[in-house]
Amino acid sequence: MASTIIVKDLVKTFHMGDVEVKALRGINVEIEKGEFMAIMGSSGSGKSTFMNILGCLDVPTSGEYILDGVKVNSLNKDQLADLRNKKIGFVFQSFNLLSRTSALENIELPLIYNNTLSPKQRREKALDALDIVGLSSRASHMPNQLSGGQQQRVAIARSLVNEPVILLADEPTGNLDTQTSFEIMDIFQKLHQKGITIILVTHENDIASFATSNIIFRDGMIRERLVVKERKVAVEEVKLFLSQNRQTII
Repeated sequence: MASTIIVKDLVKTFHMGDVEVKALRGINVEIEKGEFMAIMGSSGSGKSTFMNILGCLDVPTSGEYILDGVKVNSLNKDQLADLRNKKIGFVFQSFNLLSRTSALENIELPLIYNNTLSPKQRREKALDALDIVGLSSRASHMPNQLSGGQQQRVAIARSLVNEPVILLADEPTGNLDTQTSFEIMDIFQKLHQKGITIILVTHENDIASFATSNIIFRDGMIRERLVVKERKVAVEEVKLFLSQNRQTII
């Protein structure tokens, strides 16, 4: 299977006064197309820096990063922004929805810069994304009219509206209760089954068990890469949990 991401000898160094801090110390990893990977590690281990580079929000000090066949290191700021908009979807712990904008309008935001789409086409794509996360009936609701789980669903729909090659999720269940977290992970499972490459940062072992593989960061390096053998059990637990708790609509 082809790799969506290839990273070779990736180094990121920060300078704090006279002090040099190596956040990443030579990362080598390939992530296959359609893989569902969870990134774990303590604070300061380098996982957030790594995610920022994968998301084209930061650039490495040295090394090579190839995304969907594109050598990211060779791109200028405008090209990075274009790549980020077209190929990468982001989901954050804090949802990052505009408070005075409806759910549907929030989802449309990434499409504003796409001048090949008419307003009608943008609306249709946003409605399709909203349907994927099961919130078609909440299209006109403002964020303050939605539960935390519903807001995260809107954020996921927004990340999907440009049909990205890769979906980056930074602690997407960090602000949610157990049931809502499982329902959000159920959505990620379905997206993975459709072939979307998903990379998720989490501190929670039970959330990481839904991925197909885990990588563990420590001191700016990947210390372990694990195939998740318990994944089938985790998926079945989610299905059972959801079937027993369908009366709660998030």
